[in-house]
Amino acid sequence: MTTSTAAHPRPAGPAGETRARLRRATALISRSPSGTVGCVVLLVFVAVAVAGPWIAPENTNASSSYSTDLLAAPSWRHWLGTDDNGRDVLSRLILGARSSITVGFAAALVSVVIGAAVGITSGLAGGWVDRLLSAVDDFFLVLPFLPLAVVLTSLLSERADDVPGGRLGILVGVIGLTLWAGTSRIIRSQVISVKERQFVERARALGASQWWIARKHVLPHVLPLVLANTALVVSAAILTESALAFLGLGDPLNPSWGSMLDGANESGALTQGAWWYFLPPGVCIVLAVLSFNLVGHAVEEIVNPRLRERR
Repeated sequence: MTTSTAAHPRPAGPAGETRARLRRATALISRSPSGTVGCVVLLVFVAVAVAGPWIAPENTNASSSYSTDLLAAPSWRHWLGTDDNGRDVLSRLILGARSSITVGFAAALVSVVIGAAVGITSGLAGGWVDRLLSAVDDFFLVLPFLPLAVVLTSLLSERADDVPGGRLGILVGVIGLTLWAGTSRIIRSQVISVKERQFVERARALGASQWWIARKHVLPHVLPLVLANTALVVSAAILTESALAFLGLGDPLNPSWGSMLDGANESGALTQGAWWYFLPPGVCIVLAVLSFNLVGHAVEEIVNPRLRERR
């Protein structure tokens, strides 16, 4: 008795295969409580970042947002109180989500692209190319990335007008250039593992070029690892952006959670007990980083069957 293939149709073409993989990934994430919570929190932050200018009660950059109610406690008019300039904290918190999330995503993209390119090139080329790129990788791994990011941001801030995106563009570039080394090391190890497998040796024996092997065999095996690592890099980028903004190196025209903490520290809100000024941005940073980590670990379980077997 033969089984009808109509009941289980195969996806048609690459688009169908991609949709099938996304459905399987969604199903696997939904089975993980931590992955589900991370996705929900992440979607909320992304929605707030996108709709921020329309849902914020006030435009905190407008002169009319400044009032005489300095560090006023939460009330019906200001649900999260006001800051040291009389501006609505809830509005700054909502608008700050866009800067923090945008810088996190953009910096992670720069970091992952550089790390993946260096890791794949190093793993495939071998020889002196591998040794040279590995030495550069080791150099960036040894350097403390936060002091390096502080120095680079301080030096480049003077040229903010010449950089696309201004200070936010500088933050994206600096964070991306200081976080790529870990991704490169992970990708290089995976590439070396893949290129020693029999199907790659067979393709090489049949005369396949390095570019063809990289496109047909290496990238499909490396891409899931890149996606899993991206979520973890985003959380590190958000933390770094918050740290730089807290040190006064953020964009003064675009509020972020880190710059709110900087303002709370400079105004003495901590010593005055004005919790509504420093606690909400701190909680948002923690929740955003935690959600990206939860999603990253859930994706890692999807791409690594051994982790699913341990559960």
